[in-house]
Amino acid sequence: MARLLIVEADGGSRGNPGTAGSGSVVIDAATGEILAEVGRYLGVTTNNVAEYTALIEGVKKALAIDPDAELHIRMDSKLVVEQMSGRWKIKHPDMADLAAQAREALTGTPVKFEWIPRLQNSRADAAANRAMDLRADFGR
Repeated sequence: MARLLIVEADGGSRGNPGTAGSGSVVIDAATGEILAEVGRYLGVTTNNVAEYTALIEGVKKALAIDPDAELHIRMDSKLVVEQMSGRWKIKHPDMADLAAQAREALTGTPVKFEWIPRLQNSRADAAANRAMDLRADFGR
């Protein structure tokens, strides 16, 4: 049975567009241990770009930890969760490009997407805000 990793991902933009960052946290589902935290400073962009970037960065980090893992992706972006689950169409070309990057990163990986309320996504939100505050990337 494959290892299950949880990816909590969030993006933010202070203004839309505005100063933006993404944050992702990778958690071992069996133990609850935080295995990695990644923040990316994105300069000036939209919230949706930041949300998709958080997804992509979180997936890449999780699969770097365990390429054979199953992923449970939790986000408070209904847009990203619904688009990546195939229930909503992607109309904006920039979002379609980012969704394609996410799908490529997920190729061959069993994945489940879950929308969660913002208050349940505080670790990823904190990572995104830290990247914006530092105006720098970080990760562990």
